[in-house]
Amino acid sequence: MGIEIKEVSCKKELKKFIHLPAKVHKNHTNWVPPIYMDEWLYYNTEKNKSFSYCDTSIAMAYKDNKIVGRIFCIINHRYNENHKEKNGRFTNLECYNDQEVVHALIQYAENWAKSKGMDKIVGCLGFSDKDPQGLLIEGFDAPVIIATNGSLPYMPKLIENEGYVKEVDMVDYQIIIPNEVPEFYRKISERAKLIKDIVVLEFTKRKDLKKYIHPIFRLINETYAHIYAFDPFEEKEMDDFANRFLFLLDPAFIKIITNKQDEIMSFIIGMPDISKGIRKSKGHLFPFGLLNIMRSSKKSKMLVLLLGAIKDNYRNIGLDVIMGIKMLESCNKAGIKYIDSHLILENNTKMRAEVERMGGKVYKRYRVFQKKL
Repeated sequence: MGIEIKEVSCKKELKKFIHLPAKVHKNHTNWVPPIYMDEWLYYNTEKNKSFSYCDTSIAMAYKDNKIVGRIFCIINHRYNENHKEKNGRFTNLECYNDQEVVHALIQYAENWAKSKGMDKIVGCLGFSDKDPQGLLIEGFDAPVIIATNGSLPYMPKLIENEGYVKEVDMVDYQIIIPNEVPEFYRKISERAKLIKDIVVLEFTKRKDLKKYIHPIFRLINETYAHIYAFDPFEEKEMDDFANRFLFLLDPAFIKIITNKQDEIMSFIIGMPDISKGIRKSKGHLFPFGLLNIMRSSKKSKMLVLLLGAIKDNYRNIGLDVIMGIKMLESCNKAGIKYIDSHLILENNTKMRAEVERMGGKVYKRYRVFQKKL
């Protein structure tokens, strides 16, 4: 029998779609399962606002009546209109090492996108850059961290065999935390602190962060507009995104700088790596999964940088250095030894230079592929 592609049409099939990666990655020691409660919210067309401005198709591949692969197809009309593109997307591609299965899944995605009038397809790329993006192409021996894809080594080649080429690469740095803040950072920080109109905020309670949630997302919308695949947050999406992740964050690793009027000038958000806790809980928060995740957060030796931004008219005055020093101090206090930069676009030379000045070394590389239809 050949490969049959079927669109997911009910909750029972969606459950199989969501849990297929755990079977594919059964012997993949570095793989981290998703938090399944979050997965159900992600695919909920009523609760995930992204579905309201996107066409989607969720499909699975069957071989000998067994599920052997999956793919999620997306057309983000809002992004396409804003960027004058006609791009389809595929994401959450999972399968065993089988070119025939990949061919069937990719062909399904391509035909679906062409039927919607698209002239190009890119992947792996979700609703926006806020979803895990790209396939891992270097660094397969390193542990997978939250909000990134954990591709198996055979996946990039299977995609390339279908005629796909590079769209854009993202790099991930690892930084060894120094016992003492470098002298050049101290000097920049001291000069920046002479600016009278700044207030550096640090936190111990999540509830103290709530009033800054919308201002943070508005600053993200303002400063991330040029970033590949970025889609601005609407007010409702700000709350949804915060509700999905705020409970996982440790307030000690959130730094905000405001002016005297309490207006945000810059911020940085980090999170101790919780991958060991998620693996131990197998992606389930209850009954004991959340406890495992919180314990792993406290014992983690790596901090993952998730988000950060500086208002345009406050750039190049040292605010990034002030926040960086505060973050290094918090890391040393918590016994954290490494920082994961999270994904940085390869052409973001300014940010890459800053990370490399701190001794950061690229240890992973992710690729979004593309193909003309």
